[in-house]
Amino acid sequence: MSSIEKSQHKLRRGKPLFKLRGLITLLVCLVMALVLLPVTLLFAERVEHETKMGLEEKAMSIARTLSHAPLIIEHLQQSDSSSSMQEYVQKVSSANHVQFIVVMDMKGIRKTHPDPRMIGKAFAGGDESTALHGHESVSVAKGTLGLSMRAFSPVFSSTGKQLGAIVVGISMQDVLRAQEGNYRLIIIAIGVGMLIGTGGAVVLARKIKNMLFGLEPPEIARLLEERNAMLQSIKEGVIAVDESGRVLLMNAEAIRLLRQAGIEDISSSGQEINAYVSAFRLQEVLAAGTPRMDEDMELGGITLLTTSVPIRVKGGIVGAIVTFRDKTEVKQLAERLTGVSLYTEALRAQAHEFMNKLHVIMGMVHLRMYAKLEHYIMDAVEHHQVEIGSTTRQIRDPVMAGFVLGKLSRAREVGVSFELTPGSYLPESGRTQTIHELITILGNLFDNAVEAMESLEHKRITLALYYEENEKNGCLTCVISDNGPGIPEPLVEAIFEKGFSTKGESRGMGLYLVTQSVKRLKGTIELIPAEQGCCFQIKIPYTIMGNDEHD
Repeated sequence: MSSIEKSQHKLRRGKPLFKLRGLITLLVCLVMALVLLPVTLLFAERVEHETKMGLEEKAMSIARTLSHAPLIIEHLQQSDSSSSMQEYVQKVSSANHVQFIVVMDMKGIRKTHPDPRMIGKAFAGGDESTALHGHESVSVAKGTLGLSMRAFSPVFSSTGKQLGAIVVGISMQDVLRAQEGNYRLIIIAIGVGMLIGTGGAVVLARKIKNMLFGLEPPEIARLLEERNAMLQSIKEGVIAVDESGRVLLMNAEAIRLLRQAGIEDISSSGQEINAYVSAFRLQEVLAAGTPRMDEDMELGGITLLTTSVPIRVKGGIVGAIVTFRDKTEVKQLAERLTGVSLYTEALRAQAHEFMNKLHVIMGMVHLRMYAKLEHYIMDAVEHHQVEIGSTTRQIRDPVMAGFVLGKLSRAREVGVSFELTPGSYLPESGRTQTIHELITILGNLFDNAVEAMESLEHKRITLALYYEENEKNGCLTCVISDNGPGIPEPLVEAIFEKGFSTKGESRGMGLYLVTQSVKRLKGTIELIPAEQGCCFQIKIPYTIMGNDEHD
């Protein structure tokens, strides 16, 4: 099992505990909680301190203000308790929502108190000494009204003599209630923040999920692995670049072909493709936005068949992709297919002719014309043997002889007179590739001649094969002619170009394949002027078998 299959198997074994949307929401909320928790604790501590300090400042402000009140100074100087001072202090206490305000003399005797029964008695709590010594102070102590926070401020006469002190008390229960109220505000604020954060996390998770086309991370990983495996298994080189020409991906076959072309400094991603191979002309594809289909490209001594197309996303060009393959492999495949099709056509023609003869024989048998049947069979066998004997004597290569015999049958089937000239001779080839290329050449020229003469009543094709020996190697000259309409003079130069045809679209490959085969054999082809029809002459180097001799 490959590493990709193992990883895919692991990914498929079970579903994840959380889906992407739930995981993102959970993580965002967890991060918010981890951030807000210490912030809340610090803020709560600060709020508690500020609340306490605010109440202390409030109590001290009231005490300072009352310590300068003329009414209180006057009654302390007279050393008596007055109902008017009691009423005044009670009004101030009610207006400022404090628990009590007590005025005491230098002996700590209360002059005012919320409970009139306590007036004239010593102040309880034991924290008044600092104020009776002329200094302000704040303390928490328990008195007759319970535990309270107390602010002390000394009272002085106009001459600077201390007359007593004023105490403003706030119940500790009120202090705690104020702190609890602030805590509730903090909790509400944090709760609102968490709700907003959770809502934002849900929206963010949904947005991310939509950006990922609804896929979960394991699905994305599996999809990436599968696509990468598909890319690497393609037998064509594939290179994709972004809009600036930088390589995004390159499969193994592309790297192999580039290294075969002598390019070693290959970066699979990030590098600009023109830095090491500009022959693909992807910059032109990106600029023009038009594909370049099935182009030949020479690179490092090898010929590549390339197709370059722009990549469009929402109408805009975001990159380009080029696929390429060694043209030698494509040629070999095309040649094999062409050779097989020619062999098949030859066999089909012979089978068709044989079936026609069988039908004649069957008819004569039904008519009981046995004498004439005997003569017919003898004539057919004699003609066939003469044809085979003549062809095999002139064409010593068995593959080529079979091809010519097949074309003879095909010619009779379509009403064409196909003649192998009497002086023709072809020895057996020492190279199988030469015969395959020669079949491609003569087969395409024969088919073109048959199509060109479809409208004629008398159709004729002549084939001549001449072999000549020289010091280095043999030379084979092939001349094939017909009596068709011929090729107009202005089109002579264009007939060998790929895609050129006078027969309509999706044609024009026959003579192009002929030209390519002649080039591979290092030969020549030319159109010889003729009074009627076309006449092609092909010359190619030809190596014969060692024991082949001309009779």
